[in-house]
Amino acid sequence: MSGVIPISNGQLVLSTILLVLAGVLAASLRLGIVKSLAVSAIRTFFQLYIMGFILSVLFAQKNLFLTAAVIVIMTAIATQAATRRTKGVPQYPRALAFLALLLSTLITGLMVVTLIIRAEPWYSPRIVIPIFGMILGNSMNAVAISLERLYASARDKINELEVLIACGATPWEAVRGCVCDAVRAGMTPTINSMMVIGLVSLPGMMTGQILGGADPREAVRYQIVIMYVIAAAVTMGSFILVGLAYKRLFDKEGALLLNLKFSAK
Repeated sequence: MSGVIPISNGQLVLSTILLVLAGVLAASLRLGIVKSLAVSAIRTFFQLYIMGFILSVLFAQKNLFLTAAVIVIMTAIATQAATRRTKGVPQYPRALAFLALLLSTLITGLMVVTLIIRAEPWYSPRIVIPIFGMILGNSMNAVAISLERLYASARDKINELEVLIACGATPWEAVRGCVCDAVRAGMTPTINSMMVIGLVSLPGMMTGQILGGADPREAVRYQIVIMYVIAAAVTMGSFILVGLAYKRLFDKEGALLLNLKFSAK
């Protein structure tokens, strides 16, 4: 097999039958998610179609600044998405989340395109945008989980933290255990995915390359690189965000904030 097997408009419409079945099942069980399912399906269709047209234009440009602008916009959208799914975090630190996502994505993504894949040019949007997108998608979930766990862990250990602070511990010394719990929580989904990859699931990048006619052995190499890079980015992003955000649990004098105490009761 060589090349991509095309999907006609009729075949695309046919794929919606599975989604309709999911909607019927959700409605019969009265899950209350039929509207959300329909909206998400419509958004998926239009967002991906629009992105397809945008990417076709970007791939033809090979412009460094244009590619960089797209990465920044993607990071901003990922930050907003992480904000919406994080609960129990007062005044979500969006700027810190944006910084954590951008830094972790740039560090790991640039290493892949310049040292591992060695694309020519290294800023080729055909290479950079898909890779950075996969990194951002996973890091987005990780930072949201990490930040939520940081606040949840601090609330659970509120009495212990107050004792440590009263005994002269610095904010970092007091909350270090909570930081470790938060970073661990952010990394867990990625680690679990790596445990069963190839045995239970074939990842999207590998599957796409195989369907496009690539040698499975070569597709596996690419997927290994991506999984390792995602694991590194998830770890960096979670640590950067939590390592900066933990200070917001305390006031300028190093005392626990009142809103954290009240929410723990």
